[in-house]
Amino acid sequence: MVESLYTPAEAARTLWVHIEYESDGITKVSQEMLSKARAIAEPAGWTVGALLLGDRPEPFIPSIEALGAQEIHLVKHPLLKDPLVETHARAAAECILREKPAVILFGATPFGRDLAGRLAVRFRTGLTADCLDFSLKKDSDTVVARVSGFGGGVMALIEIPQHRPQMMTIRPGVFEISVPKRPGRASVRNHAVDFEGYQPRMRMRRRVRQKTPDLTAVPFLVIGGRGMHGDFRLLREIARLLGGEVAATRPPVDEGYVERDRQIGQTGLTVRPKVALVCGASGAFQFTVGIQQAGTIIAINIDEEAPIFEAADYGLVGDVFEILPRFMKILKQKRTRSNPRRRRKRRARHA
Repeated sequence: MVESLYTPAEAARTLWVHIEYESDGITKVSQEMLSKARAIAEPAGWTVGALLLGDRPEPFIPSIEALGAQEIHLVKHPLLKDPLVETHARAAAECILREKPAVILFGATPFGRDLAGRLAVRFRTGLTADCLDFSLKKDSDTVVARVSGFGGGVMALIEIPQHRPQMMTIRPGVFEISVPKRPGRASVRNHAVDFEGYQPRMRMRRRVRQKTPDLTAVPFLVIGGRGMHGDFRLLREIARLLGGEVAATRPPVDEGYVERDRQIGQTGLTVRPKVALVCGASGAFQFTVGIQQAGTIIAINIDEEAPIFEAADYGLVGDVFEILPRFMKILKQKRTRSNPRRRRKRRARHA
């Protein structure tokens, strides 16, 4: 068995979170991971640390402190201005080897997955991908991660008992964001990284922002499945009336009716809207794992035996193309009644 660069005996009882950020603040998944890390670390007497890399990352320190991080490991360098995995992996590796944290969490984002994979190879350690939950094993410094496997048919528990650091990527949306009542000041440790003579093999020419709204933060989602037969016009209109967004299960995405970044489920997004209206979806586990944190689930399906009704709080058995027009008519009537200006315009047109 290949040995990792440091052993469990050498590892510090610290749980690190790699911080991703944009110009407007740290990402939601980073906030979620810090909240979960604090909930796991505090009862065990562990320390929560944050790994923050960039050319000017200091403005994000107060937000990280507010979420309960006790240590912030800061690497500042002009080469870390752009989110290039090559340079960030070099900086992170040096920092990790000095401090030897027992556990490191990364967001299961395109950048986080790439960075975690490179670091796992460098440290010759294990990486548990797309975790849905994790906990510390009783009377042990080993983390037990929970992931779905075999196409979502089972939940697997994975441990990395003999290699350090234990590394995991965490799916966005699976943990709630919580803020401690009295957050303390974090110890900020500046780490110098040797980039002298180093020339990155990659260069960022242009960065394009994703145009799709963040579905993990939307309060109302209208989700279509195979039973919509590719016709999402009604769902888009209902989402517009309710101030929500449209999403889909995997079949409509694979068939090209809906964009890939709107897919919900095991191979898509995990969301926690206040209300999820699920239309024409059978309710396979691969999908329902993505909406199990929703406040209220309303399902419409023509098959009364469909598994989606087991996950739903409310269910309507019937043809979605007969039920949705009625629902939309009621929504429009309620909007008209609640808007006196629209009523006056309608009366004026009648006259």
